[in-house]
Amino acid sequence: MAGVVHRHHHFARRGYRQRVYVERTKPLEQYTTEELYVRFRFGKADIEYLVNLLRPKLQHRTQRSHGLSVEDQILIALRFYACGTFYQVLGDYMGVVKSAVCDVVRDVSIALASLVNEFVSFPKDNQIAQAKRSFFLLGNMPNTIGAIDCTHVHIQAPRENEWEFINRKGRHSINVQLVCDADLIITNCVVKWPGSVHDARILRESALYRDLQTNRPDRIILGDSAYPLLPWLMTPFLTANTPAQARFNTAHCRARCAIERLNGVLKRRFACLNYLRAEPQKACNITLACIDLHNIATKRNVPLCADNDAPEPLGDPNQPPAFCQNEQTGRATRYTHCKCK
Repeated sequence: MAGVVHRHHHFARRGYRQRVYVERTKPLEQYTTEELYVRFRFGKADIEYLVNLLRPKLQHRTQRSHGLSVEDQILIALRFYACGTFYQVLGDYMGVVKSAVCDVVRDVSIALASLVNEFVSFPKDNQIAQAKRSFFLLGNMPNTIGAIDCTHVHIQAPRENEWEFINRKGRHSINVQLVCDADLIITNCVVKWPGSVHDARILRESALYRDLQTNRPDRIILGDSAYPLLPWLMTPFLTANTPAQARFNTAHCRARCAIERLNGVLKRRFACLNYLRAEPQKACNITLACIDLHNIATKRNVPLCADNDAPEPLGDPNQPPAFCQNEQTGRATRYTHCKCK
């Protein structure tokens, strides 16, 4: 008996503790569909879809050490995307330790980011007519298939090249380029540039720019005055000198509001994108994950409250693009559209 007591103190001195497992919450059993929407931004059927989608990438090979199920991992990540709270707070809420939350958010984000080409794609030939029709109904703009803009995802100051991430407002961020259709589906994204990089440069360096410059399709996308005027990229007149130009600007604004609404919806659906306590690469993976989830939610008609639909402030129109090739052709194209008004 004395030996047992001695071993007990010996273990205590070395810091051994009996492992205590906290019973985890079961949100799918605990909450109604409406409560799931509020807490996780998805309903039960949608969460089950995500579980099946990501199971091959997240399934543990063993169940040792009370490993988290795929469902648990999805719920933890969705809760983080929805509220962006501290890992410790989220761990206490979900019944897991802080380090597990960190690992889960990283793994689920990487898994979703790897599927971005599956869920984000520019309109294909058989989708062009519908895209044009939707934008024409939205703003009376012909031949329009998308609207483009950048939005900043604020992050904590990175340890390396910190100065590159300081944007024009003096905050650290990732500058994210998005293109959407009239239904707020994201059709193209670029998620890698520091906050100091101007919108026009991100476009110029993108695969989308190279593709549209080469193919010169009979279709256009809409951008604000931070972008160059190109044959396939229509910007508003800085000063409307005629009634036709005024009508063009009005139609342009109505159609382009889709991208402003998207930026607002994305950050209200996934509040973590308002500020990420993460290094740039992890922040990019989380942003890509939220982009995929937004498209999934939109296509599956996941409800979003009307007050979550506010637009983001406009970008800075005072920074001109660093290039102007094709602007003459762009003026001719814009003039043609202007005559159509």
